[in-house]
Formats: sequence, C-alpha cells, structure tokens
Amino acid sequence: MPRDPLIGLVGKPSAGKSTTLNSLTDASSKVGTQGSSPLPQSNTRKPLTTPSPKPGNFPFTTIDPQRAIGYLQIDCACARHHVSDRCKPNYGACVDGRRSVPIELLDVAGLVPGAHQGRGLGNKFLDDLRHADALIHVVDASGTVDAEGKETRGYDPSVDIAWLRSEIVAWILGNLMQRWPSIRRRHVAVKATAVETLQGQFSGYGATSTVIARTLDRAAVKEPLEEWPDETVAHIVNAFVDEKFPTVIALNKIDHPDADKNISKIAKMQDPKTIVLCSAISEIFLRKMAKQGYIKYVEGSEFIDTREDLIEQGDPDGGGLKELDEKNRNRIENLKDMVLYRFGSTGVVQVLTRAAELLGLVPVFPVRNTATFSSGASESKVVFRDCVLVKKGSTVGDVAKKVMGDAPIAYVEDFVLQGW
Repeated sequence: MPRDPLIGLVGKPSAGKSTTLNSLTDASSKVGTQGSSPLPQSNTRKPLTTPSPKPGNFPFTTIDPQRAIGYLQIDCACARHHVSDRCKPNYGACVDGRRSVPIELLDVAGLVPGAHQGRGLGNKFLDDLRHADALIHVVDASGTVDAEGKETRGYDPSVDIAWLRSEIVAWILGNLMQRWPSIRRRHVAVKATAVETLQGQFSGYGATSTVIARTLDRAAVKEPLEEWPDETVAHIVNAFVDEKFPTVIALNKIDHPDADKNISKIAKMQDPKTIVLCSAISEIFLRKMAKQGYIKYVEGSEFIDTREDLIEQGDPDGGGLKELDEKNRNRIENLKDMVLYRFGSTGVVQVLTRAAELLGLVPVFPVRNTATFSSGASESKVVFRDCVLVKKGSTVGDVAKKVMGDAPIAYVEDFVLQGW
C-alpha cells in the first residue's frame, strides 16, 4: 500500500525549526477559529501523536526526531459543488471551502558542518531523513546565529544553504563509495542495468526505479556504470539528492532588521521557486491572539481585524472580539507593517504549499456516490469525508489502493474519485 508523503524539516540548531514545526502543526487549535467562535467538534483538528517540540535558543534542543502532522491548505471540492455546509472531513477540517489536509512532518535535530562525519551526532540525524520525500530547510535569515547555532551578528545565512546540502551529498556518497568496488564487480557479473544496480544501493533512502531513472536522465551520463570514475559517481549522487529530496528554503525571521540584505543575496543565488519568506513566530502569535478572541485572523492571510477595525467597518459589537491592551496593539501594528503588508503573509502556510508543489502533489476526494458526494449510505448528508494527496500522473487504481489497501476488487470497482 503506498505510504503518505513525508516532509522533513532540516537546518542548523537555533534556526527556528521547532518554532516552524509548531506553526505548521498548531495542534492545539481548531481550524478556522476566529475570535471566540469555535468550530463544530467534527471540524476540530486531530491531535498530534507526539508532543510538539519546545523551541530553545541553544544547540540540540531537539535530539530525537519529532513526527507530527502538518496541515496543507487547499481549495476543497465542496466549494466547487456548493455543499460547504455539509462538508465534515474525517481528518483535518474544512472552513468555508478552505480545507486543511493532514500531511506528515519530521523534525530532525539541528545539523552542523561535519555532520556526515558524525559531528554533533550528525550521522544519526542524517539517517533520520532517509525516508523523507521532500525537505524544508529552515534558514535563519537574520544572520544572528552562526553555523553551529551560537548567537552572533552579521553571519551570512547563504552559507548554510550550501553546506547543509553538501552534508547530505557527502553522507550518501560516503556510504556508497565504501562499497563501490564490490558494487561495480557485482554489476558486471550479473549483467544488471545501471537503474537496477543503483536502485539496490539507494533503496535504503526510499528510492524507486522511477527516481533512479530520472536521476540518470538528470545527470546525463553516457558511459556504462562499470567505467564511471569517482567524479562521475559524485555527479550521480548530486543528481540523486536533487531528485529524491526536493527542498524548500524557508527563510525564517524575515521581520528582523538584518534580514533584508541576506534575503536579497540568497534570492540571486537560488531558484525563486524554492524560496519562501516566513516568520514562524509571528504566525504562532497571531493564531494565539485569534484563539483568545482578540483578533479575527485566517492562517496564511494578509489581513487582521481587531475589535476597533470591525467597529469602523460597521459592526457595533466589534465581532464579539476582546479589547487589546496597548502592548499587544502595538505589537500587532508592528507585525502588520514589518511582515503582512511587506510580504503578503507570515509565509508559514505557503511553506507547505511550496513543498507540495515541488512533490507534484494533488488532492483527490474519494466518494462512493457521485450524486451525493457521500462516503456511504449511512452518511448520505455528509460530503467529501476524505481527501488524499497523490502525485500527478497517479492512476485511479493507485489512488484506490492507497485509500482502501488490499480491498477486494469489487469494492475498488465501486470506488469513485471527485476533484481529480
């Protein structure tokens, strides 16, 4: 049965990974809660199976990998079919046609230069990433933390992007080169193809034959495997890392005054499609204020409404929101100016969206009845209970197997997809 995609969070210590993970999961909240208006219980997010990590401004706050559930924001099929009032997902939530689809995240302890050689328990931390389908590299754009996670000023965060990728490449290359002579001899002896041989070596990283074939296409190597020099093997590993671990660069702490020059430099060096500007701590603060009933805020939005804003818009009750004290009022105004108006959002929701785009994920809504969009006769009034994320190009059979496992073929034939 195909497994769900797994997205790994990587970065150096104190770059803001744990804060970013908490902002992506927000396990204690109810999706779409604005002010003091809670959602129905059926629309409440499911709790995490592991506790959220506590952020700390010192190296190796996170030691063991943390698995958690993040929520990808998509347009739900219920809005397209005008049945949003009857949409009650089994997992995640749907509010006014905006659906939060669960996706698994893995937060790995901070990596430092030399990780592939075991420095800072790096071999263990890299090994934790083996089965990730994509990576979110959280980078401290403020330049106030050095390569090892220690406080400083004026550090160049573009260096982090280069060395972290090089650590992943060196780790995989080192594992491969230890066995390369015997790998090459066996390749010749059994008359295997390059895809077959490399898949056998890279299967521990979750690589399929399709990934290996794309790696070889990307590398554009013409020589047979038995003739590859060390330089060609290194070139293949680089291509494999690009193919197997597509990476979103989450430039965090964009509200810091030193961030602008660093962002400009990184933007010139990296593919803009891989970069997302974000402020995880701002997102956490806004959601907290919304839960406590002080503001109206939709996660990932550019806009915040306070009680005073809503009164000015003609609502004499101010939406039932509480009055802000001066400290929080000033903080929200600063956040609007430094983050929301400048960048369009805190960027946190967009981080997962970009990761899903790099993976080529699309939402599919399985139903049993195309007339009612229900999952069964007992729930004829409830629509689009389920939503799964699959890669573009998947067949209906692939999706059915993912949803239903090894169900009898009669049930699979009764399975219908909406929103493909």
